[in-house]
Amino acid sequence: VKRSNPNGLPLILGGDWNDGMNQVGEEGRGTSVWLGWFLLKALRDFGTVAEKRGDKARTAAWRKHATRLRKALESEGWDGEWYRRGSFDDGTPLGSRESQECRIDSIAQSWAVISGEGDRTRAEQAVGKAVEMLVDDELRIARLFTPPFEHTGKEPGYIKHYPPGVRENGGQYTHAATWLVVALAELGRADEAYRVFSMLNPVTHALDRDAAERYRVEPYAVAADIYSEGDKGGRGGWTWYTGSAGWLYRAAVEAILGIRLSDGHLTIEPRIPAGWTGCRAVLRLRGARYRITISREKPKGVTLDGVAVDGSVPLADGGGEHEVIVGIG
Repeated sequence: VKRSNPNGLPLILGGDWNDGMNQVGEEGRGTSVWLGWFLLKALRDFGTVAEKRGDKARTAAWRKHATRLRKALESEGWDGEWYRRGSFDDGTPLGSRESQECRIDSIAQSWAVISGEGDRTRAEQAVGKAVEMLVDDELRIARLFTPPFEHTGKEPGYIKHYPPGVRENGGQYTHAATWLVVALAELGRADEAYRVFSMLNPVTHALDRDAAERYRVEPYAVAADIYSEGDKGGRGGWTWYTGSAGWLYRAAVEAILGIRLSDGHLTIEPRIPAGWTGCRAVLRLRGARYRITISREKPKGVTLDGVAVDGSVPLADGGGEHEVIVGIG
């Protein structure tokens, strides 16, 4: 089954993460740059798994395809200032400066970073453009893309049936906005990461009566979407959205606090804002309790129960309490 365009980018077919773009590639030729970054990370990750299992055939095949795909993303996916979202069946760019609608799409920029495969200089520029063009300080939202679909003669799919600025059609889709936070943190842009994260935090949409009246939904549960246009700008949509809530939690713990688990070790690489002197967290793992202190007042380094460790913290097999101090001074 054909899954790639002759230019090397993966086919979008009936939609990718954004299932509302279900007609972009319905004829089997349209492409998705976001799917390319996502696939590239999957190929790299599973290539490592295959190698550990001694599966030489899959390791070689996946790495070969990854090399070809990365070249396609940088040649066919780059638009000059940011990465395109993809292309329609007839080759018309989607998410390009040439596009009258959906000129820049957040997830194609974020995943150039999250995949770990995008050209660093380009990826940083692309994420910067996403912040510049999609983050709205007045409404406190991060749009999925802009401008919304409305008048274009191209038919992207049922996404265009939503009013402009509603749900995936140019509103904030919180699931995608959390990826922007992660990308900013990965780039070391800690203050921007926290600024966007704070916008996504539903509590901040009801700090006073006027804000609550505009938001109109529960300020204690994550909304899937927030509208971005006209008199509905800033109004929350579908709440209690677990996918977005899970990613928002990961953005806080893994991206900003930098606390991650990997191969039986605990790694802590904070990306906290400059205004913080530090922070604390408690983890319960394998019956043990880890009290973590991140401090700018301590010299750089990590200690476990007073003993310096090299980079990551090994997890104890038994219970007990352990103190982890991470100096970032």
